[in-house]
Order: sequence, then C-alpha cells, then structure tokens
Amino acid sequence: MQHRVILTIDLSKLAANYRAVCGVAAPCAVMPVLKANAYGLGVGPIARALVAAGAPRIAVAEPYEALRLSDLGVPIQILSAILPDEIAPMVAHGVTLPVTDLATARLISAEALRQGRRAPCHLALDTGMGRAGVRWDDAPALLPALLALPGLDLEGILTHFPLAYQSGSAFTREQLRRFRAVLDAAGALGHTFRWIHAANSDAINNAPEACRPPFNLVRSGINLHGAFDAAGALRVPLEPVLTLTARLAQIRDLPAGTPLGYGHTYRTPRAMRVGTVAAGYADGLPLALSNRGAVLIHGTAAPILGHLSMDYLTVNLDDVPNAAPGDPVTLLGRDGDLEIPVQDWANLKGTHAYDIICSIGSRVARAYR
Repeated sequence: MQHRVILTIDLSKLAANYRAVCGVAAPCAVMPVLKANAYGLGVGPIARALVAAGAPRIAVAEPYEALRLSDLGVPIQILSAILPDEIAPMVAHGVTLPVTDLATARLISAEALRQGRRAPCHLALDTGMGRAGVRWDDAPALLPALLALPGLDLEGILTHFPLAYQSGSAFTREQLRRFRAVLDAAGALGHTFRWIHAANSDAINNAPEACRPPFNLVRSGINLHGAFDAAGALRVPLEPVLTLTARLAQIRDLPAGTPLGYGHTYRTPRAMRVGTVAAGYADGLPLALSNRGAVLIHGTAAPILGHLSMDYLTVNLDDVPNAAPGDPVTLLGRDGDLEIPVQDWANLKGTHAYDIICSIGSRVARAYR
C-alpha cells in the first residue's frame, strides 16, 4: 500500500549543494546545520550523506538532536544554549557545547572534571542578535575567567547575524567589527580559537567577508536543501532537493454553481471537472494556497479551488482530461516542464522557505534517493 503523501529527498543533489557551498565559502570549512530533524526532512539519511560528502562536523539546536547523531564519527555541536540538567550526558557523549555565560561554563567545567574529561566548547557571542550568548562588550572582561576553567576546552567562538539576508548590511558589518574586537582581546591573552565562525546560509550569500580569515568555518542550513531567503542575493548555485507528491482520490464532473469546501469560498462558474487530492494542511500545505495555488498533474498545472481542508484539497481538472484516481500529484517540485518551488509557497504565505520545509507534516512519508 502506497503512502498518500510522500516527501522525496534527492541525496545526490544534497551532496552537490554541499559541494557548491564549499566552493563559494572557501577557504572556510562548511558545517551543515541539521536542527529540527534537518528542517523536517529526516536527519539520519541527510547527515550520513553530508558526512560522506566531506562535512567535518554537524550543528544542531538541542541535546536530543545531538544524541541521534552521536555515531557519525564527526563532532556534533549544539549552537545556542545548554541547560544545567543537559550538561552531564552531553559531556559524556563528547558533544561540543555553547558557552553563553560564566555560570554555565563553570557547570560544564565541573562536570567535565568529574568525568575525567575536557569538554569542547564554543563561546557564543551576542554581537547583535539579542537572543542568547555573552554580549560582545562583556566578553573581554569575562575571557580570563573562562580560559582559567580547567575542564573547558574553549576551542571555538561564534556569533549569529539577524540581517544577513540584506546585502551590504551596515549592521552586519558592525557585528563583524564587534566580533573581531573580542578575537583581539582573546589574542592579547594568548588564546587562539581553532574554530571561528559567524556566517549562516544568508551570510554566505550576502556577507562574503564572513567567509574569509580570520573566519575558518561557516554554517549552512537551508541552502543545502536548495532554498534560500528570497530577500537577499544568491552566490551559491543550488538545486532543489525535495519533491512533495500526493495522489488523486476522486474525480467528479460538477454542474455550474456547485460550492466547494469550507465556507463555500468557491463556486464552479460552469460545468467543471474537479479532482480531490489526498493532501491538506495536516501535511504541511499552507492555508494560503486556498483559491490561489496550483498543483501539477501529468505535467499540467491544476489550480486549487476552494478552501484547503486538513486532509484534502480540490483542483480544476479541465486541462487534465486524462487524469484518473490514484494518479500522482506534484505539490512541490518538478513535473515535466513545470516546477513549483518552495519559495512559491513561501511567497503566498508571506513567510520564508524555512517555515515551509519545517511545516511538512509528520504523517508524510520521507523517501530518499
């Protein structure tokens, strides 16, 4: 029995995107960011494919994500914050931890000493994101205490850009200045970080100075999936890696004036051939597609009619006379000469590609090729 809705991820295109990011970001190494189950695409197969493509380390957001990847043979790093009760198991598994304040750093050091280890850590520097980390203007005074902690291997330093999707952002340049000032303060204390990173996917495209020394690492998330923030530029040649498909559940010939769906937001203006597709907002389709989007059937666009339901949507099949129940329906991706990119859904919803990919439902089957 075939799944009704399938998300297919092309791992060869994923690897090609990784290599493309590496080419643009050189001489920096590229660390894939695979938080939120690789943005909902399925972290296991994706992580293995990227490590096989040469990824030297993987970044995630929280401990359970790190544990799922602990057998990959490369360092796994938590980016933003760590809670006190999470420290012991993370130290035991050798996960690279963020240092966001002195109190947390002391807890990490004490636990590492208790386990007979030194915990690899990266100083998370807040240069203007305002979300987490040590403020850049507090860091110089804090560095001596951090470097004196015996259980801490402060191997890296990082920051994050809130406006990197804006090409030539003056604020991003100011963040870089603040970051370099902290690097200088560490250097004055005789400390050299092995990993220095700030650029995310947007910055790789829009702030190339964050891909040059003293930086030697960049973080790439959404770009690996062939998507990017449409508000900025695109330096990296990318291929979409995902295709979302469903199936036609029923086909009916309806008379003029037939209301369709919740709220009766659409009435057939004439006698029409209407198809019911077995996919809805529970599968991650934005409600904003109602009466606006389209799907692809046999390489032909079929406009969406009426309001999306949780499990179904209806489409106009007047231009697809050979459609039959059970036929595949392309929701995202290419069918023949036509393509529906992730960004089309993002534009209709008034959001970005991250939101679309992360929203694909849990009952949707993931397949890899």
